[in-house]
Amino acid sequence: MNVQTNNAVPASREAEYYDRMADGTVTCRLCPHECRIREGGHGRCRSRANRGGRLWTDVYGRVCALHVDPVEKKPLLHFHPGEECLSLAATGCNLSCLNCQNWSISQAAPDDADYRLLSPDGVVQLARNTSCRLVAYTYTEPLTYLEYTRDCARACREAGMRNILVTAGYVNEQPLRDLLPYLDAANVDLKSFSDEIYRSVSGARLSPVLRTLEMMGEAGVWVEITNLLIPGVNDDMEMIRRMCLWLAGHGFADNPLHFSRFFPRYRMRDLPPTPVDTLVQARQTALDCGIRYVYLGNV
Repeated sequence: MNVQTNNAVPASREAEYYDRMADGTVTCRLCPHECRIREGGHGRCRSRANRGGRLWTDVYGRVCALHVDPVEKKPLLHFHPGEECLSLAATGCNLSCLNCQNWSISQAAPDDADYRLLSPDGVVQLARNTSCRLVAYTYTEPLTYLEYTRDCARACREAGMRNILVTAGYVNEQPLRDLLPYLDAANVDLKSFSDEIYRSVSGARLSPVLRTLEMMGEAGVWVEITNLLIPGVNDDMEMIRRMCLWLAGHGFADNPLHFSRFFPRYRMRDLPPTPVDTLVQARQTALDCGIRYVYLGNV
């Protein structure tokens, strides 16, 4: 395994947001799963583990993906267009999407991927070295390593940089509140507008994601929303209409909505790519509901 150290950052540290139980188990309070973890076990995200009756985050500073990307790739089209951003990730995700495009790192345990150790100050220095004024926490689910995401975002903010979160938004309110002061923009992946589909395709629930959107809007974070349309799964136009009406009615009429085209991935290889006509119809539906900026991705 190719491991590089930077500023002596620990690869594991005690996590925040958990309760200790009398029987030695711990209950993680980071996300709505609220995993109860036995000694030696880990949560659904694979990156938070119980050792000695305490919860540890095993990916603090353990960066498994590191690139310089156009900000439009996040996708963010109304936030510093034309600029590049330093993009980084650690392993882990608290969703289990059957169609995940980054499953080799999002569904991996910390030891299953190559990594380099990078402290928050190291992220700042690397952003300076690559002339990036934007830093994005992306590729996997940066909320599952929220302590690292927050510390990096705080260091970058103090250095005059702006922070971008690319997320599925599945997090409890208090951890999100602790992160929001350091966020400038986010792209939130709204999987569908059906709790049943959320449960069957992603192993999660809809309502916490909607609450995340509301909290980001209230905090003044610039939000763009992505909805990946999967044929026969979440491409019902009536459901899309309800989603768009909710967005327009909750202050997101002027926030870009990205309808993205599905391609067979991971455990959904038996489905066809999304017909372009479906995306065009979804775009018109969104416009009819009052969403002003609607874009099509992967077409």
